[in-house]
Amino acid sequence: MSKPINVLVVEDDNDINQLLCKIIQQSNYTPQPAYSGTEALLYLENQRWDLVLLDLMLPGMSGEEILEKITAASSTPVIIISAKNEQQTKIDSLRSGADDFITKPFDVEEVSARIDSVLRRYRQNAEVHINRQLAFKDLLLDLDGKTLFIDGEEIPLTSREYKIMELLMSSPKKVFSKSNLFESVWNEPYHGDDNTINVHMSNLRNKLRKANPEEEYIETIWGMGYRLKS
Repeated sequence: MSKPINVLVVEDDNDINQLLCKIIQQSNYTPQPAYSGTEALLYLENQRWDLVLLDLMLPGMSGEEILEKITAASSTPVIIISAKNEQQTKIDSLRSGADDFITKPFDVEEVSARIDSVLRRYRQNAEVHINRQLAFKDLLLDLDGKTLFIDGEEIPLTSREYKIMELLMSSPKKVFSKSNLFESVWNEPYHGDDNTINVHMSNLRNKLRKANPEEEYIETIWGMGYRLKS
């Protein structure tokens, strides 16, 4: 059975969102509606997406901000669908990492064709690209696909969890302090916010333990930090 193609539809207008979801379903893809920038960010942090359809004028967080976060954390393709039709807006969106720009009001057939085109291009690139990987025990981290596997089974990670695993697996014998982890993963100065790191590390460990209860992959070096457990 082929893996489903998951598409996040970020559009605050209910009628337009439903129409886009219907277009996606007719192409045999799986849509997930989001009606604000804040809601979209939650979905993006907790699941991998094959494509994002993104409006620019959103409540909670603008589409431009969402686009910036997507391109900084992943290679997920993004199609902007917006009533903003100024040429500079289109140019800025494409330069910021969008793969296509569709102006409202849109033609249903055009949207469907552009979705197929972007997804086809990304699949072709994936097929010809040689994956860069990191391995530890039965862990395999695909750096290009930004995915983690345990004994061949994909483990769903948030973008933060993925970055933690990438950091640990890049130097499996190194002990990373909480300061190291926070500044590398969050790209912000560390001010002693242990709770943020503790929560993410606990969630990550639970996911790894669920996939393989017989193995412990991350160990705490008390007073120092974390490293992969040999």
